[in-house]
Amino acid sequence: MNVLFFSIFVLFSILILRLGYMQIVKGNDYVRALQQTEEVTVNTSVPRGRIYDRQGRVLVDNKPKNAITYTKLQSTTSDEMLKTARKLATLIKMDTSKIALRDKQDFWIKLHNKEAYAKVSKSEQDAINKSQKIAATDKQAEIDKLVRDRITKSDLKSLTKKDLQVLAIYSKMIAGYNLSPQIIKSDHVTDKEFAVVSEHLFDLPNVNTTTDWDRVKNSDLSILGSTTSPTEGIPKDKLDYYLARNYSRNDRVGKSYIEEEYEEVLQGQKAVVKSETNGSGQVVDTTTVSEGAPGNDLVLTVDSELQLQLDKIVEKQLLTAKSQGGAYLLDRAFLVMMNPNTGEILSMVGKKLDTDEKGNTSVNDYAIGTFTSSYEVGSVVKPATLLTGYSLGAIKPGQVLLDTPINIAGTIKKSIFNPSGAMYLDDLTALERSSNVYMFQTAFRIAGVNYVPGAGLRIDANNFAKVRNSFAQFGLGVETGIDLPGEATGVKGQETLSGKFLDLVIGQYDTFTPLQLAQYVSTIANGGKRIQPHLLKEIREPSEDGKTIGKIIEEVKPNVLNIIDNSQEEIKHVKNGMHRVYFGNQGSAASKFKDANFDAAGKTGTAEVVYYGPKKTSYGTKTLTITHIGFAPYDNPEIAYAVVIPWVTTSGSITNPTNNIIARQAIEKYFELQKKKTKNAEETVGQKIQKSTTDKRN
Repeated sequence: MNVLFFSIFVLFSILILRLGYMQIVKGNDYVRALQQTEEVTVNTSVPRGRIYDRQGRVLVDNKPKNAITYTKLQSTTSDEMLKTARKLATLIKMDTSKIALRDKQDFWIKLHNKEAYAKVSKSEQDAINKSQKIAATDKQAEIDKLVRDRITKSDLKSLTKKDLQVLAIYSKMIAGYNLSPQIIKSDHVTDKEFAVVSEHLFDLPNVNTTTDWDRVKNSDLSILGSTTSPTEGIPKDKLDYYLARNYSRNDRVGKSYIEEEYEEVLQGQKAVVKSETNGSGQVVDTTTVSEGAPGNDLVLTVDSELQLQLDKIVEKQLLTAKSQGGAYLLDRAFLVMMNPNTGEILSMVGKKLDTDEKGNTSVNDYAIGTFTSSYEVGSVVKPATLLTGYSLGAIKPGQVLLDTPINIAGTIKKSIFNPSGAMYLDDLTALERSSNVYMFQTAFRIAGVNYVPGAGLRIDANNFAKVRNSFAQFGLGVETGIDLPGEATGVKGQETLSGKFLDLVIGQYDTFTPLQLAQYVSTIANGGKRIQPHLLKEIREPSEDGKTIGKIIEEVKPNVLNIIDNSQEEIKHVKNGMHRVYFGNQGSAASKFKDANFDAAGKTGTAEVVYYGPKKTSYGTKTLTITHIGFAPYDNPEIAYAVVIPWVTTSGSITNPTNNIIARQAIEKYFELQKKKTKNAEETVGQKIQKSTTDKRN
């Protein structure tokens, strides 16, 4: 018992002495070591949210794929990475075709260090080191630059295929950020490669096998946008913005249009792993802070089936118009269709003709041109001119004015249908027949000037602002508010000559986008409310079963931006004039609409313009741009639409009104699809995920 008690006494004494030693003698050392630890939070990527059309068809999806990653530690040396790269190169096959020259040079230097630096003589190195003009921190870089410059093609050819395989892996390793997984290979990782690497992870420090994803588009619609690749990471111009929001430098982010506009919705909540490192950069503990979640899904207002059918209509008519005489400048056509009551964009069609080096012509999607490009649009602005005249007290609904050629100091301006005669007509007939002179007479009254045939005309410059401010109430010449980045507002003419003021009121001076025209005609169709157009219909949770769309998180409501300064009687009066454009005896679009089995209203336009498009050698050529706006049904509008076809001909006349043909066929296609949806209503109820309707041609 005495021996036992003595042993216990000795053991406790040792324990007390040890504790004292640790607290008193080594206490400060442990405190310093503790202070040197660092907590580093690493975000791991998760799949982006899906993008659906309004019927639940998948427009953009994620495709999972095998991936091999490498996570560089703060304490990892380049030699350690190279050693791992050599081992990994025996297990996987890399694409070496895209290795940069600089990477090859640096790798050759690493493999032949003495030989490489022998290319720069000692005297040259001494001269650089002693130079006062080169900062001390830049001197080694200057020597390295000389070494690279003197590496020959023969030197680089000494790199074997095996070396290049190692380099392809090594260059990705060193490009990664500390404690952030860097994808080494994710494209075409075979099942065998994935399995073999997984089996040898114990022998491949910091290498891991995981699941990556590809963004897959089921539509060529350009407004869907795109994302960066893992190699691109965050664009440099937005690096600070995203880093402040807990993104990693190599994160994939939306870089255009819908993908960019709703980046923070689609990106989701990434898994957060906290790694605790010591002063040597070694990871001493790892904790999962958050499991993360996939991005939320977007439901767009676009009907992809309608989009596909309208794409075909515009493409066919564009090619038909291109085959006619004088169409050598024609290369694009646009059609926008939206709900005038809610602002929902149903379809944004833009088609562009491109010619390759061999002279082959292709038709490509240019939907982004509907809001990023602008044109003189001609007579489609005349309803806005009349409503401006009403609101400013210049004319009254039903007022009769004389249509006869206008002579301003020898410059003749006239109506196409009345080039030399004189006739009295009211405002509705002026819309029906598209009278230029009626709009000029309205402009005289807006400016408060007395027109004298043959004499000069002086119109004060502030009248330009009067008309433009009124046009802006409809959405012309200002941002529509569309939920896409990069919207154009058009170009305002800088000259304030009297003749330019007359051009302004007939749509041959300022330029407008096709989307602005759609918002403008929507404002008239719904009774005077300028509605903000939008492509986002709903934000939803990710699908739980892959068959049913997730629960609604947010639904976009109509947003009224302003109400125009006109009474309901004035608006109805102008709508009546637009109805006569389609169904009146002398309507400018009656030849294409008078036999329609639907009731609608619209306005045609032709602008005489000077070409300033992509063909610089044709700058200054006189050409025509044709347009069309309208809404249907007439009494209770469901759709408003705008057609723009720039530079359609240089012949000076339109023999085939492609603008009116596109508008007629688009309306008919819309109502045809609506009947189909009504008949099969049960198939679209229940928020089922539908098969995608691709617009890619066979």
